[in-house]
Amino acid sequence: MSRVKPEKLFGKWNYIRAYSPEAFPPDSVSNTELEELKPYIEFTKPDKLRIIWGGKVLSQGTFTVDGNNIKYKEFFADGQSRQFPFYVSELTDKQIVFETIGKDGSKITAVKEK
Repeated sequence: MSRVKPEKLFGKWNYIRAYSPEAFPPDSVSNTELEELKPYIEFTKPDKLRIIWGGKVLSQGTFTVDGNNIKYKEFFADGQSRQFPFYVSELTDKQIVFETIGKDGSKITAVKEK
């Protein structure tokens, strides 16, 4: 895959698959749960990112792009923050596949809302 271009990210991406390959045993979110909770990730200009799950903000912050990684800086209500990457393995005009690494890591497939 070629480098991620920020302009391809902007918009709302609805989750269609959420999988935790490093969990024991490996785990995934059911299609029913995805339909009910309607999770999505949204990128807005110039550099904002937020993740919505069940109609509530699960996470929000800023991002930059570095090769095939989205460097995400998450901000918490208490003023603290943490930074971690999302590795993007696929990005088209219609679909994105990205993942976080580690025991709590997850692999997400999402489609762009029109």
